[in-house]
Amino acid sequence: MNYLPEGTLWETPANQKALATPAGMREAMAAQTILEARASLCDAAHNLWVDLPCGRGLIPREEGALGMEDGRVRDIALIARVNRPVCFVVRQITIDETGRPLALLSRRAAQDRCRREYVDALRPGDVIDVRITHLEPFGAFCDIGCGLPSLIPIDCISVSRIAHPADRFAVGDAARAVVKARLPDGRVSLTHKELLGTWQQNADLFRPGETVAGLIRTVESYGCFVELTPNLAGLAEPKEGVSPGQQAAVFIKNLIPEKMKVKLIIVNAFSAPEAPRRGKYFFTGAHMDAWDYTPAECEKIIQTRFV
Repeated sequence: MNYLPEGTLWETPANQKALATPAGMREAMAAQTILEARASLCDAAHNLWVDLPCGRGLIPREEGALGMEDGRVRDIALIARVNRPVCFVVRQITIDETGRPLALLSRRAAQDRCRREYVDALRPGDVIDVRITHLEPFGAFCDIGCGLPSLIPIDCISVSRIAHPADRFAVGDAARAVVKARLPDGRVSLTHKELLGTWQQNADLFRPGETVAGLIRTVESYGCFVELTPNLAGLAEPKEGVSPGQQAAVFIKNLIPEKMKVKLIIVNAFSAPEAPRRGKYFFTGAHMDAWDYTPAECEKIIQTRFV
C-alpha cells in the first residue's frame, strides 16, 4: 500500500465510493482500508467531527493522532486539521440521535500503520512525496504520509539562500524530498536541495550574453547576489537603488565552472509581488546515494552523502 500525505485520497473514486453508503463504510471497516474525509469541527473536548456523504464521523481526541495518548502531540495538531482532509480507519458504525449513521473513526490507527509499514522502512537517500503543512523561519514542516510530520530545515531547501521558507513553498504545496537521516525517536529528517540539480545542470540553462530574469537575494558593498534558479545564484556588480527581494533583469557576463561563479550585470530592478520560486526537479528517481553539486573542475566541494 502507498502511504501518501493527507489530501491525496480525498477525491479519488475509490475513497468517494467507500464513503457514499453505510455498506461501503462497513466494507472498508472489514478490510481496514484507510479513507479520507474533511474535518468540519473540533469540539471543546478536542474530538474531531468529520463530514461523510452518508452521515457523520467522530474521531475521539485520543484517536486523533499518533502520540496524542502520551502527550507527545498537542491538541493544536487536531485544531489545525479543521476544514482539511484527515485520514482514518473505520472502527464502528452506529446510529446517532437523529437516526443517521455515525461512524467511530481512528486517525491514530492509520498513522500507526503508516509508521510501521512505511516510515520505519525509509532509509537515507530515499526520495518521497510530501505536502507542506506549515512554515516557520527555521524550516518547512511536511506531511510525509497519513499526517505524520517531518521537517526540511531552511538550509536544506535550496543552494541559493532564502530569508524564509515561504520564498520556496506555500502551505498545501505537493513536493518531493529526500530522507536525510533517521532520528533516535524513529522520525526522519528531510532535505530538498539535492533534487534541484547541480551547479552545472543549472548553469546549462543559461548562456553568456543573455539577459534573463533574476531575484535579488542580498546586497553587499561589493555587489548583489542574484538568484537565477533555486540552486544557482550569481554576483552582480554594485548598483544604486537596488534592494533584497526585488525582481531584476540581469545580463550574464560569464559562467565560470572552475570557480563555480556566475558574473552578472543588473540591467534594471523593480519591486513586484512574487510567488514562491520552487525550481525544477532534475532528479526524478526513488533513491540517491550521493549528490555532488560541484563541477568536476572546481576545487571547492559541495556534496551530500546519504548513509
